[in-house]
Amino acid sequence: MTLAWYGHLKFGFLESKTMLAVILVSWGIAFFEYCLMVPANRAGYLSGTFTGYQLKIIQEVITLGVFVVFAWFVLKERLTWNYAVSFLCILLAVFFATAFKPGGTGGQ
Repeated sequence: MTLAWYGHLKFGFLESKTMLAVILVSWGIAFFEYCLMVPANRAGYLSGTFTGYQLKIIQEVITLGVFVVFAWFVLKERLTWNYAVSFLCILLAVFFATAFKPGGTGGQ
């Protein structure tokens, strides 16, 4: 999704295209990720391994990790301390979302 959502900001061949064309290219790229993510989320949820909340929180961490690499190499942006701290807070969210039984008040 990172490439679909942000790739057009740096890829020169899309600069002269209309917004509709950029959207269609982005949807085309995103389609392939959906082909992987939808079955993965379905399997994780229906197996009882993860709740919907857990799947979403884990997905956000994966997305942010991919975006950090994308921002470094494609957008040429540095990871500043405030973004790093924000990312660590989201990593803590994964811990709190997965370390305890859903709806529970204690440990596993």
